[in-house]
Amino acid sequence: MVSLRSRLLYAVLACAVVGGGTAAGTVYLNERAGTAVAVAPLTTEGETVPRPSAEPSAEPAADHDALLSEAMAAVAARKDGADLSVAVLDPETGESAGYGDGAFATASIVKVDILAALLLRAQDEGRSLTAAERTYATAMIENSDNASATALWRTIGRAGGLDAANARFGLTATEGGDGDLWGLTETTAADQLALLRQVFEEDGSELTVASRTYLQGLMEHIADGQDWGVSAAGSPAALKNGWLPRSSTGLWVINSIGRVTVDGHAYLVAALSQGNAGQADGISLVEAAAKAAVSVFTGTGTDTGTGTGTGTGASSSAAQKSS
Repeated sequence: MVSLRSRLLYAVLACAVVGGGTAAGTVYLNERAGTAVAVAPLTTEGETVPRPSAEPSAEPAADHDALLSEAMAAVAARKDGADLSVAVLDPETGESAGYGDGAFATASIVKVDILAALLLRAQDEGRSLTAAERTYATAMIENSDNASATALWRTIGRAGGLDAANARFGLTATEGGDGDLWGLTETTAADQLALLRQVFEEDGSELTVASRTYLQGLMEHIADGQDWGVSAAGSPAALKNGWLPRSSTGLWVINSIGRVTVDGHAYLVAALSQGNAGQADGISLVEAAAKAAVSVFTGTGTDTGTGTGTGTGASSSAAQKSS
């Protein structure tokens, strides 16, 4: 049992604690022993001594748009009057970067959008593609066949059908071309990146696994001579290119979209250009842009030389040469 003397000592020391710290430091009581123990002071001359942080400070997030702007400086210097825009996404982290925000004619890259819209339509109707639709789809994507694209363009309801599908895909700045001029659909690099996410990513996609796998497979088997473009940034690649000489100016639209792989890591890339003096000039430009875009995430240097494209494909559509 605690003695009366111990109880009195406890009461006196408790008052001292309430009143504040002693010169030696803050006092606390060991109730069972009835003793007082001094601990290290928390204040020095009335100023709080800061405690060291237990957590390391977080590194600032990288500004990928700024990094891409720097990487594109050498590419932009050789545009020679052409308009250029590029966007890139790292699907693993969800981080992206973009350069340029203009609108561009799609040329044949719209064929990916046409097939995605057709697959979505078939899903809604609870059916698979017909044999004829599959034949058209293969020729349209792998060989960039224009007659097949026109057939499927009509099947989806031309621009109205494309625009309706794109509203579900999350494309906000893409507008289908008039009549059968599907190659004059207007789009942006950011919208093409959104389309690629529908094709290659599961989360948020309106397309089923079967639809995505089918479209990806076609994009992985592009005909020789048409496999230039974003593939310069990494291989293997799944892509679709578009090339169109404008009859009104004689200048070329050159576009490339797809998924590329660098050291086992996939990236989605869209590189769009218009106003190129020639097809080869445009191919070189979009390839350099694609490599610059991917370098933002890989940390590798960029090569702004002539690129690796070997394609010399025909115009996107003979009918659209008069556009």
